[in-house]
Amino acid sequence: MRSYLFVPGDRPERFGKALAAGADVVILDLEDAVAAPNKAQARDNVRRAVDDGAQVMLRINGAGSQDFIDDLALLHGLPLRGVMLPKAESVGPLGELAEVTDAPVIPLIESALGLWEVMTVARGPGVERLAFGSIDFQVDLGCDGSDEALLHARSRIVLASRVAGLQAPVDGVSVALDDEAVIAAESRRSRALGFAGKLCIHPRQVAVVNAAFSPTREELEWAARVVAACERSAGAAVSVDGAMVDLPVLLRAQNLLAMAG
Repeated sequence: MRSYLFVPGDRPERFGKALAAGADVVILDLEDAVAAPNKAQARDNVRRAVDDGAQVMLRINGAGSQDFIDDLALLHGLPLRGVMLPKAESVGPLGELAEVTDAPVIPLIESALGLWEVMTVARGPGVERLAFGSIDFQVDLGCDGSDEALLHARSRIVLASRVAGLQAPVDGVSVALDDEAVIAAESRRSRALGFAGKLCIHPRQVAVVNAAFSPTREELEWAARVVAACERSAGAAVSVDGAMVDLPVLLRAQNLLAMAG
């Protein structure tokens, strides 16, 4: 799963466009994108869309609010691709989610406390992978959104995901809507750090994100050469393109080919 596209839960006229945008996952949003007076209507919109067959993820409201309680009621028996939990900072809300749904959960790490407790959150019930709420995180810390300022947080989320045995995490949104070069550069940086996907806030971002998190033709050609050389060598030492191939290199090549389907 490379691209996760948000669409406001109170804008049902946008659901169809989002589902047709080519994103790997569409997230109907009940949290930040929906004003307080529209929360109840947004829940009704979500239920109708899912009842009509929409395959979506749902971002619910943060724990400790009445909206979180109302969202838990909505989740009973609702078939979803997953649930995104904002402001994840402890295991408690994950336990509450586990009582009402068996959908996989993606906690959003978007505060100092969330990053401090990231390993506890990563090992919580139902957690499939983590996501980085980079915008909220920089507001909470009072830092800028530069690569340097957020490098520690990103690296720690990737590390915690690996140690906890989760799927590779999802990086935060890009605020660039029309600058494909910026979106591509941010996505490549995320992939280089160990992220496997990125949150999107506009359909125009999806294709760029998908391309950045997919193996390139050159990578696939290299991977095919590595696998073929190892098969021919029958376990003997082998080199490809002037470089020695050991087990980690072979595994990387096999993973690239698996990513390509």
